[in-house]
Amino acid sequence: MTDMRRTAEPFACAPALRLEAHERISRLQMDALNARYDQLEKILERLERRVWLTVYGVAGAILVQVFQGFMNAAP
Repeated sequence: MTDMRRTAEPFACAPALRLEAHERISRLQMDALNARYDQLEKILERLERRVWLTVYGVAGAILVQVFQGFMNAAP
């Protein structure tokens, strides 16, 4: 009898298969969520660069106007 137990294939019961399917679906959902998070992170990095370029551009324009005012005031 012990020989039959060792040669028999493991029994795949429905609850175990259901749990395995749920784990696979959860893993796929987490992978998709992580991929989307990475995309959002890249988009935010690009947006941050654009904002800093805008800030530096505005600060540069203000400094140019101040410098031109000094040049016109001191002939």
